[in-house]
Amino acid sequence: MTQIEVVFLGTTAGVPTKKRNHASVFLKYQSEQEYHCLFDCGEGTQRQMLFAGVNFMRISDIFITHWHADHFAGLLGLMETMNLEGRKEALNIYAPEAEKFVDILLSMGYSTKDFDVVPKDVWHEGIEKQTLLDEAEFRITAMPMKHSIPAVAYAFEEKDRVKIDREKAKKLGLPEKHKIYRDIKEKGSAVFQGKEITFEDISFMEKGKKVVYSGDTTVNKNMLRLAENADMLIHDSTFFGEEEEEEKNYRHAGFEDAIGLAKQARVKQLVLTHISRRYQNEQLLKDKISDFRNVRIADDLMRIVVK
Repeated sequence: MTQIEVVFLGTTAGVPTKKRNHASVFLKYQSEQEYHCLFDCGEGTQRQMLFAGVNFMRISDIFITHWHADHFAGLLGLMETMNLEGRKEALNIYAPEAEKFVDILLSMGYSTKDFDVVPKDVWHEGIEKQTLLDEAEFRITAMPMKHSIPAVAYAFEEKDRVKIDREKAKKLGLPEKHKIYRDIKEKGSAVFQGKEITFEDISFMEKGKKVVYSGDTTVNKNMLRLAENADMLIHDSTFFGEEEEEEKNYRHAGFEDAIGLAKQARVKQLVLTHISRRYQNEQLLKDKISDFRNVRIADDLMRIVVK
């Protein structure tokens, strides 16, 4: 069985609080092999990973949604620590205008790196979905968002998997364990007790899991498309009051807008993050969403597993 583990390393907006660190989300995909990545890397992210028990040396890709400091300022320290810990593997940094800003980060100070830092530009204009990684079991895609500067959102999408339906196999008289399953997978069919059995006779399609991270954005058609049928949508919810003018000026979402989008996109679970520091009363936030099903407010170091 595969699973996606999500760890919220930072859940505040522009200014941190005692309870909320700057934006960052760690994702681990557990399959025959593990994959580790990071979405955004605000100030203090590497220390949050220590508290969370996350091995940052296993992270191969970092996906930055936009170049506001609360979403990337932890990169410099994290790369320094990776170097001090003896990293040799390349680190890929995906972001809008990645080549421009990664080069600036690497030019700061007198540090040298014993590993390659590879900037990967992500489209930040238009309505097209861009595939950034396409592995055997999953892909990571991105789409432009609507914020005050170039910004994108990301989706981790497990590919659909063909599985053996043991009940179908049992009805056809197949034993629980037999080399015929291997033969059917490899050849498409096999003969058992004089009867040909095809792969289609004993298989079903298991829908892949999907986790989407918005970064900072107002709700928009690209977000709706990217989030469609997601198992988990992690969405900007900077505002929980009546700050319509601020939402418009700063290009952030309010909780009602995010909930509306999640319903329209048929999202199974919505997690609200990027919470403004003005909301220090955690019970007030819980009361705001109490009437909505499958909606949670992210807390620092919270873990959610999607199976």
